[in-house]
Amino acid sequence: MAPARKRANLSGVERRAVELDTIASVLPIDRRDELAELLTDQDVETLRHLVNAGMGANTLRALTSDLAYLEAWGLAATGRSLPWPAPEALLLKFVAHHLWDPEKRSTDPDHGMPAVIDEKLRQQGFLKSTGPHAPATVRRRLANWSTLTKWRGFDSAFASPALKSAIRLAVRAVPRTRRRKSAKAVTGDVLAKLLSTCATDSLRDLRDRAILMVAFASGGRRRSEIAGLRREQLTVEPPIPVENGAPLPSLAIHLGRTKTSTGEQDEIVYLTGRPVEALDAWMVAARIESGSVFRAIGRWGTMSRRALDPQSVNAIIKERAVMAGLEPREFSAHGLRSGYLTEAANRGIPLPEAMEQSRHRSVQQASSYYNGAVRRTGRAARML
Repeated sequence: MAPARKRANLSGVERRAVELDTIASVLPIDRRDELAELLTDQDVETLRHLVNAGMGANTLRALTSDLAYLEAWGLAATGRSLPWPAPEALLLKFVAHHLWDPEKRSTDPDHGMPAVIDEKLRQQGFLKSTGPHAPATVRRRLANWSTLTKWRGFDSAFASPALKSAIRLAVRAVPRTRRRKSAKAVTGDVLAKLLSTCATDSLRDLRDRAILMVAFASGGRRRSEIAGLRREQLTVEPPIPVENGAPLPSLAIHLGRTKTSTGEQDEIVYLTGRPVEALDAWMVAARIESGSVFRAIGRWGTMSRRALDPQSVNAIIKERAVMAGLEPREFSAHGLRSGYLTEAANRGIPLPEAMEQSRHRSVQQASSYYNGAVRRTGRAARML
């Protein structure tokens, strides 16, 4: 039977599962069957269009995750898939269900998300927090909802004064401090402790040492960029001369499209010295000549051919933190990114130079790490 005829004989859910498989190489999906039941044919077609249009993989993953949550919430709240475009009343209901006052909830059980909807989303694995959602999460999901609406060619009510006012009042009623993605930055001293746990020539130690050094030295690369790094992105550069010493090996990492770049840009960062040596040692030991640079290693030391999962980068840092006698809850993969800029500030490296390596586009975001280091060690904090 021809492939097209086979597909025609599939049920709607089965057909969507097959369609999701066709974009899995760009958009890794570990909940394919569940998504196939939640997403509509139009949802899947929109995702396929975005893949073909060249949208970044990280953006697609975030958008798909939010779309799945919105569809699950819509089914639980209304018994139907999301309408396109969504009426203003549904958008206001979404805000009321996710931004609420815990104190008022204690005396009014109808305040916030109804218990039956809450329970259904928890059973599906979409809801894990016990309190109201973070305002940033609600705004991001509304923004993605708005974007999807525009891509479908509809006008929307996302810019309505009523919706903006509802969000503003809800956030003001329940203030919460925005926490960093990593409680503590992985600065040079912390990094040294993590690296001290990678002291052997085992594949696992060589890999984790290379991950830590490359992620930090390349400007604090995001875990998705490290996990997705491929041998074809690396080019050997001329050695860097050093006074009274041997030249240092140099390597360029071609990042291509990143979270903050456009499709036409080929973002490049450079590695020099020890990180290059650590990366070379890993690739030689693991015989990485092409494809994914960092790969999973099984219980018995067998290495996978597939790329390391981004979440595994986080797990590796926490595991090494435990081995180093540190509190794992205080560190995460993002700590390497904040740690790079914090360490650069501590060493007096100019902010523009550090941003060239970290590839931050926002001076405000990057300078926040600098300001913290300067305030802590500067004269203003030592008046007495």
